[in-house]
Amino acid sequence: MLDHPSNPQAPHAKDAPRYAAYFSPSPGSDWWQAGSAWLGRCAATGQPLAHPEVPGLSAEVLARLTATPARYGWHATLKAPFTLADGVGLDGLQQRLATVCARLPAFTLPPLRVNRLGDFLALAPVQASDTLQGAADALVMELHPMAAPLPPQELARRRAGGLSPRQEVLLQAWGYPHVMDEFRFHFSLTGCLHTETPATCEAVALAAQTWFGALPPCPFAAVSLFEEPGRGQPMRWLGEWPLLGAGARS
Repeated sequence: MLDHPSNPQAPHAKDAPRYAAYFSPSPGSDWWQAGSAWLGRCAATGQPLAHPEVPGLSAEVLARLTATPARYGWHATLKAPFTLADGVGLDGLQQRLATVCARLPAFTLPPLRVNRLGDFLALAPVQASDTLQGAADALVMELHPMAAPLPPQELARRRAGGLSPRQEVLLQAWGYPHVMDEFRFHFSLTGCLHTETPATCEAVALAAQTWFGALPPCPFAAVSLFEEPGRGQPMRWLGEWPLLGAGARS
């Protein structure tokens, strides 16, 4: 993991970095390389990567379809991006994350399949996992005190797609509506497909299932910390913290 100085005096909120606890396969692993190539960007190095060839789609089209998830890097959200609370530094956040991870057991993800989630494609487990749900819930709850309250404009942005009454309760309690019983683990594969043709959507889905389908089972052995240096900038992988029984990783 990387060392960063604490920053007890946070910059203005709109310029402050945001942090997120994500599951991401370990950089250098087959799952990391496959996911980063699919998105065309490595969040650990910040370097662009060649997209896989997709029959029936040009590289330019695939780059456009993956531009939104590529900015965030190859990951599945556990604790959504947040600004640090007043008086909280990055070192404190790292220490809290290490403490939480040390109590959570390592495990293997259920098999993953390509699914349409709303208006985008994602890789998601074919079956529920209590262990996965427990890890996500623990990270949301344990890291929440490290996060600053969401400003009104961010609350409005997260409500823009329409929330159920339950999701509104979760947004107010935890700063994100898709947590706890509304959580669905997934790796985003595309941005919005609402305006794409059925043929394009079918080609991307088939290519994604082929691209990821040959990979071995994916271990969930660590939680990664990502940083968004400034609003809208590409997020970068800072490091990973091992789960109980996973052994030392850095």
